[in-house]
Amino acid sequence: MADKRKPDPASMEPAPPVPSASGTSEPVAPPPASSRKGGGMMRNSAIFSGLTLVSRLAGFARDIVITAALGGSVGPAADAYNTALNFPNLFRRIFAEGAFAAAFVPAYARTLETEGAEVADKVATDALAAVAFATVVLTVVAQLTMPWLMTVINVGFLDDPARFKLAVILTQITMPYLPCMAIAALLSGVLNARGRFIVSGAYPILLNLIMLAAVIPARGDQVGAAYAASWAVLAAGVSQAGLCWWAARKAGANIRLALPTLSPPVKAIIITAIPAAVGNSATQINVFISGNLSSFVAGGRTWLATADRLYQLPLGLVGVAIGIALLPRLSRAVASQDHQQQQASMDEALILSMALTLPAAAALMAMPYFLIDALFTRGAFLAFDAANTADALFQFGWGVPAFVLIRILAPAFFARGDTRTPMKFALVSVAVNAALAIGLFFAGLGIAGIAAAVSGAAWTNVLLLGGALWRRGLYRPSVAALSRLARIAAAAAGLAVIVGVAASLRPMIEAPVADLLAALGTAHGAKEAALLLVTGAGGLVYVALAFATRAVTVAEVRGLIRRGR
Repeated sequence: MADKRKPDPASMEPAPPVPSASGTSEPVAPPPASSRKGGGMMRNSAIFSGLTLVSRLAGFARDIVITAALGGSVGPAADAYNTALNFPNLFRRIFAEGAFAAAFVPAYARTLETEGAEVADKVATDALAAVAFATVVLTVVAQLTMPWLMTVINVGFLDDPARFKLAVILTQITMPYLPCMAIAALLSGVLNARGRFIVSGAYPILLNLIMLAAVIPARGDQVGAAYAASWAVLAAGVSQAGLCWWAARKAGANIRLALPTLSPPVKAIIITAIPAAVGNSATQINVFISGNLSSFVAGGRTWLATADRLYQLPLGLVGVAIGIALLPRLSRAVASQDHQQQQASMDEALILSMALTLPAAAALMAMPYFLIDALFTRGAFLAFDAANTADALFQFGWGVPAFVLIRILAPAFFARGDTRTPMKFALVSVAVNAALAIGLFFAGLGIAGIAAAVSGAAWTNVLLLGGALWRRGLYRPSVAALSRLARIAAAAAGLAVIVGVAASLRPMIEAPVADLLAALGTAHGAKEAALLLVTGAGGLVYVALAFATRAVTVAEVRGLIRRGR
């Protein structure tokens, strides 16, 4: 194994699976097909990104508290909890916020525009009944068969009865989160189609706040904190579904509780969703493979989940937000056969996403241990855990641009009603991920190899999507866009040099910060303050280089602000 920094062998215990490369442990709103009240890509992106930023910050606070309370490689609590959190999320990505939502939202928006609110709300009522029924049945089956399921999804747990039993119980507690999130995701799509982005961007915040409130009193008891966090997941799911229901009704959507029926619109949605469901299901094969691999390394599941939080930040803020704003704009341009607008929309999304993503990727790769240690090393989460988490974060870092690009390139197919092509490419990337994960893990990279496989598969998907768009003449980045991307990359490289050097000189930076804090009467917070200082300096350097190389101009910033308003 490549995980050379070993703790006391007595503490080594197996660990559960890894998170998917395309999702997070918290909900992500489905992309809207249209916006009746939306004000353009920048405005909709700003609304969703701003709320996502609040959610991510609350998520960081949640994860800092939970990792400190549950630890990493020592004890069964952390790995069992992360299994319990990931298992319902696995199915959520397939049903709630993946295939079904992607098929439902355009159908609802189209019906809303062409046939009126009454007919559209009948479609939403039937769809809600169908997805609720399917996920409740799946939840009940999973609850009853969880001991047998756990032997399949976490082979490494079989050698540790305590970890195995705790993972089964906690996953049974969190599994009802699935139908709650299926309902919330569908209602969030209704809100987006009606041009209401605030609640769909804000409802994930409830998960973080409720979990914080539950875990903070349980600190000091690893297993007790794991139980508290798991019950909080269920409570948050109920709260999120209730909030989205209230918001949809308040927005004028007359959606009712009903018995499930396979009405023609629901059948059409299911048929449309099948290719995407196959693609999403195939992606989860990687979760299964990676999970079984990481279950043989104590703390492996927790290390990957912690690294996942950091690399998912740019994906949530940039990729998802721009994808949400891009799809309706691109769909309108395709429907009107406005090729100039199609090109402009894609170029703008590409430049804007990379201007925000490349510096984030540079920082993740240049100072992974600095980031993880400053944010998470405390309580039961040890320096050993931080070091292995940093190894995984570095490998995730070079995949971050690819994760975001997938969110930009895939809408070019979806806007044309093509869900099969992205599905095929997803299957190819699944095969690449599986082969790389197994090969790199046993070649000695260990947990970091699993993360490297995720990034490699993401770049494979990007190359396939971009290549297909190029060959079909649907999108080719303009010369001006490529020039801008090169300048953005140069500015991001400058940031990487600055923060990388600062990370290597970390003791010299932290010492005066600690002295200053001591003078102010506190002995804590030196590493956190040093991290803020370094990231702030790196951000200023990037902005200066971006303007100096004309990757970004003052006139463009002013124009974007005016358009956003």
